[in-house]
Amino acid sequence: MSAQAKQGVSLKAVLLSVVILLGNLVVHGAIFMFFRDSTLNPLVTAVLAVIWGVLGVYLLYFTLNLAAEQYPEKVRRRILPYIFIGPGAILLGWLLVLPALRTLYLSFFNASSEKFVGLANYAAIFSDRLMGIALRNNLLWVFVGTLACVSLGLLIAILADRSSFEKLAKSIIFMPMAISFVAAGVIWKFVYYYQPGDEQIGLLNAIVTFFGGEPQAWTSMIQPWNNFFLILILIWMQTGFAMVIFSAAIKGVPEDILEAARVDGAGEVKIFFGIMIPYISTTILTVTTTIIVFTLKIFDVVMVMTGGQYDTEVVATQFYRQFFMYRNFGYGSTLAIVLLIAVLPVIIINLRQFRKQGGF
Repeated sequence: MSAQAKQGVSLKAVLLSVVILLGNLVVHGAIFMFFRDSTLNPLVTAVLAVIWGVLGVYLLYFTLNLAAEQYPEKVRRRILPYIFIGPGAILLGWLLVLPALRTLYLSFFNASSEKFVGLANYAAIFSDRLMGIALRNNLLWVFVGTLACVSLGLLIAILADRSSFEKLAKSIIFMPMAISFVAAGVIWKFVYYYQPGDEQIGLLNAIVTFFGGEPQAWTSMIQPWNNFFLILILIWMQTGFAMVIFSAAIKGVPEDILEAARVDGAGEVKIFFGIMIPYISTTILTVTTTIIVFTLKIFDVVMVMTGGQYDTEVVATQFYRQFFMYRNFGYGSTLAIVLLIAVLPVIIINLRQFRKQGGF
């Protein structure tokens, strides 16, 4: 093929690409505007939105791939990854990056977002008594909750791996993972339920009174222990997650290394700390950082159980209260940025671990 023909093909490919991009933008933009301004029945709107989501994604990638096929092989190999990753990256940028930047911008303004106040909102965080309580409670969730989940998950994984009813035990312990944090909060609200008098419908108080004890308002009156009762819900839910990941990692430890250690006279405790723990250390770090992210963002359980009262506030509940209830957009945005800053180092550690393991 001559150079002129190649140039013609390239020009055709470029023109087709522009037409496809503009066509997708116009068509999907028009559909979005239709749904935004639609007065249809909500159920009909939901069904049509699902159909649009499925067919729209298919048509988007089909047309983009069609445009890529018009380019020479060398160019096509370079642009195909961006074609398949691009829409997702743009969507993430629209839904995550832009809101984060807007939130950062609002954090430098007053409650009504009309007056620039600089770093005043950030300074207020460290002088607010309620924020001091919230930060203290978040640290409790991070250290106590994460340590308990990781330790119990690792211990159960080791013990279950050696039992004859491994599958049953793991299924029971993993089961709370199928429940949302809101549902778990409702369940444990009944476990901790307290009412004055001798008749108690809360499981914990029923057990206490059965053995002759006095019923207690576990999540309201017993401070600061009420925070630990809330953290127990996280432990109940996330231990199964840690157990499953650790169990898979432990099964990946080469059996010949373990047998060689036993032949050399090493006991099971020494094998555990000297071989297993170093071998699965990256898994332990990944699970730990994942649970830390959960604890830093904890909101549902606290909101359902206490609403943040009785000194159980965390940063997320304070953000919700300031932004949505008090309409203090500047201070609420600042709390959201503080949460983001707290989570970022943990996410970076996870990404580095994935890179070391060849994840990307």
